[in-house]
Amino acid sequence: MSPVIVFFISGHGFGHASRDIEVINAVRALAPGARVIVRTAASRWLFDLTLRTPAEVHAAECDTGVVQLDSLRLDQRATLARAAAFYAEWPALVRREADVLRGVGADLAVADIPPLGFAAARAAQVPAVAFGNFTWDWIYEDYLEPGQPAPGFLPVIRDAYRAAASTLRLPMSGGFAAMDPSTIVDVPLVARHASRAPADTRSALGLPPDLPLVLLSFGGYGLEGFSIAELNLSGYGVVTTSRAGIQRQHGRRLMPVITIDEAALYGAGFRYEDLVAACEVVVSKPGYGIIAECAANGAALLYTSRGRFAEYDVLVSSMPAFVRSRFIPQDDLFAGRWQQHLDALMSQPRPEPAPATNGAEIVARRIVDQLI
Repeated sequence: MSPVIVFFISGHGFGHASRDIEVINAVRALAPGARVIVRTAASRWLFDLTLRTPAEVHAAECDTGVVQLDSLRLDQRATLARAAAFYAEWPALVRREADVLRGVGADLAVADIPPLGFAAARAAQVPAVAFGNFTWDWIYEDYLEPGQPAPGFLPVIRDAYRAAASTLRLPMSGGFAAMDPSTIVDVPLVARHASRAPADTRSALGLPPDLPLVLLSFGGYGLEGFSIAELNLSGYGVVTTSRAGIQRQHGRRLMPVITIDEAALYGAGFRYEDLVAACEVVVSKPGYGIIAECAANGAALLYTSRGRFAEYDVLVSSMPAFVRSRFIPQDDLFAGRWQQHLDALMSQPRPEPAPATNGAEIVARRIVDQLI
């Protein structure tokens, strides 16, 4: 009979879902007969646009992540309060997801990296694989102020993580203390690779053929308070993926600002990673997904701070091994003072040796091996 694999994917941001989609594509290439089911609160459109193989995507809140006000600001207190409310319903949530696993005849659970997936797998007597670059207990513990007692849900999270039969740990990692060290295997970056040549992408999307391009990439949370009117660059074009149309010149200098309609991008047979590969620089906050995508597609990363998030320091210290990168203070970012930062970034050499970005295939092989 065909094996059944259930993925529990965090709804926090796009990074978890994006990399899991690559793994799902690779799993189905290795095991075409496998039935893949996804449990997640991540946006359905991301799966609809980027899955290249059949998978059943079910809306389900598997964790609460962090409360984002926008891409660069978060609410620590609200984050802990939302997590506390979620874990207060823990027994019922575990029963719900265990019933799902039993109902579909699951052979394996894979979680990136909601504790609920492991607790449900244990209750349903299904082996579970952990996959990710951080754990939620590590993130939440960092939000505790000196003298503040640890919330009761931290032991719940750690107990759930101990149920992982195998842990596939990505680069730029933090946490994982709750996992059995003997189960941890380090794997390369899981990244989305462009399938179209940069010149083809530029031609099809109407991007300047010879001008260095800067892609603004701030995910689904947006960038409150930033106006592209503040930008006054020389020698670069700017690309966004909002739906504001095309501005052919701006400010005191000619500076193409091209807005790509994402629905049209995918409708024309292109993917976001094709756009990343067609640009020289991505401007963003540091996140696993965008770092991996820049590493896989040769783009440099101009990054700014993103609020208190334990992953930030790990990413900043690790990313020079994977991408050309440079920090831009938020004051300069919002004021449009990008010129010197971009010029300095473009002069940096690429990391040597080039990082391995074939993690999706390696993770998929280990998942499939669990079924044998």
